[in-house]
Amino acid sequence: MSTPRKERATLPLAIYNLGFPIAFLGMLPGFARRMIRRGNYRRKFGQRFARYDRRTLERLAGGGRVWVHSISVGETLLALRLIRQMRELRPDLRVVLSATTSTGFALAEENASEWLEAVYNPVDAWPLARRALQTLKPERLIFIEAIWPNLLAQAAARGIPTALVARLSPRSEGRFRRFRAFTGPIFRLLDTISVQDPEDVARWESLGADPARVHCTGNTKFDPPGKRDGRAAQFRELLSRLHVPPDAPVLLGGSTFPGEEGMLARIATRLRVEFPRLFLIIVPRHVERSSEAAAEITEAGMSFALRSAAAERETAPDCLLVNTTGELRAWYEVATVVFIGKSLSSAATGGQNPVEPVFAGKPVVFGPHMENFKAVVSRFLEASAAIEAKDEPALEAAIAGLLRDPARREAMAGKALEIVAAHEGAAARTARLVLGV
Repeated sequence: MSTPRKERATLPLAIYNLGFPIAFLGMLPGFARRMIRRGNYRRKFGQRFARYDRRTLERLAGGGRVWVHSISVGETLLALRLIRQMRELRPDLRVVLSATTSTGFALAEENASEWLEAVYNPVDAWPLARRALQTLKPERLIFIEAIWPNLLAQAAARGIPTALVARLSPRSEGRFRRFRAFTGPIFRLLDTISVQDPEDVARWESLGADPARVHCTGNTKFDPPGKRDGRAAQFRELLSRLHVPPDAPVLLGGSTFPGEEGMLARIATRLRVEFPRLFLIIVPRHVERSSEAAAEITEAGMSFALRSAAAERETAPDCLLVNTTGELRAWYEVATVVFIGKSLSSAATGGQNPVEPVFAGKPVVFGPHMENFKAVVSRFLEASAAIEAKDEPALEAAIAGLLRDPARREAMAGKALEIVAAHEGAAARTARLVLGV
C-alpha cells in the first residue's frame, strides 16, 4: 500500500478548492446545455453528488473494487479495453467504471455485469470526493487521461494506490508547464503514470511528475483490438436495405466536428461525377450535433438517412448520418476511404484517433490539426502511410486519388499497420503496471 502523500500538495489543493466553486459556476450553464441536448440527464443524477440509490449501494457493498475513472466515450472505450486486460490478469477482479458524460455512462452501463458496476463521476468538490470514496471503498483508483485533484488527494491520503493512464496533448502540456508550481505537486500524488511514447517520460518529468513513477507502456488506443466487431456485417446489411451496392465506394467521416460534415458532403457531391455510386457516411464526434450535421449535409444538396431511423427505401440516399454512439469502430469496416475528424474545420484542433481505421485495413486522410496524435501522425506521413490535406480542395484531391487507386489504398493501410504494430501489447503492459503485478 502506498504511503499517504497529502501534505505535498496542500497549497495547490487549497488554491484549487478556493477557485473550484467559481470555475464550476462559470462552466455550469454550458454543462446544463449539453446535458439537456443529450437528454436523459435526470437519470442517476444524484450520483454526480456521490449519492447512490439503494440497489447500487447493495451491489457496491463491501468495497474492494478497482475504480476506473473515465470521462466520455473515447476514454470509456479505452477503459473497457484496459479492464478486459486486467480481468485476464485477475479473473476475480471487480470494477467500478465511472464516466462524466451521459454518452460515456451509457457505454459503461451497456458493458455492466455482475463484476462491473457503472456510475457517474462525482463533481470534484472535496466533500463529494470524500463521500464517494467512503461509499465505493476502492482498493485502487485508475484515472483515464484526466485526474480529479480532490479525488486523487483523498485517495492518496487514505493510502489507496492511484494511477494515471496519460495522454499529454500539446495544449495540456503548455497549460501544465505554465502552472507547474501548482500542477507538479498534484502529479506527484500519483503512484504510477503510464505514458504512450518514450519521449513522453521526459515531458512528464519536466512537468513535475516523480521520475520513478513514470513508465512507458505504449498507447493502449493503438493496441490491436483483437477480433473485429461483428456489427460490421449488420451495417453492410443496413446499407443493402438502403440500396447501396456492396461494391460501391464508401467515404466515411469519423468523429467529425462543425464544418467538416458540410465539407465532406460538398466533396462527395462533386466526386460523384466521376464515381456515381460513391456513398457518404458521417459519424459526428458528438451525437447531440446530429441536427446540425444534418443541416450541413442538406445545405450541400445531399439527401440522407439517419442511422436510428434507417429503413427499407425505394432509392438510395446520398448519405447515412450515424446518430448513435459506440459504433464508429465497426463502421470503419465498411469504408473505402476514411477522413479523420476534428482535424480540418475552423472549430477543430487536436484531431481524433487515426489508428482504428488502420486496424480495419483502411487508408486515412486528415487535416493539419492532429496535434493530439503528433507522434504517430509524423511516422505515418514520413512513411507515406497517410495523407494530410491542408484545405478542402486538397482533401478532395486526396480522396479522389485514393478512390482511383486500390493498390495505393492497400499499400497505405499496410504501411500504417506496420507502424502501429510497435504498440502491440500496450494494453497488457498498462494493465500490469496499474495493477502493480
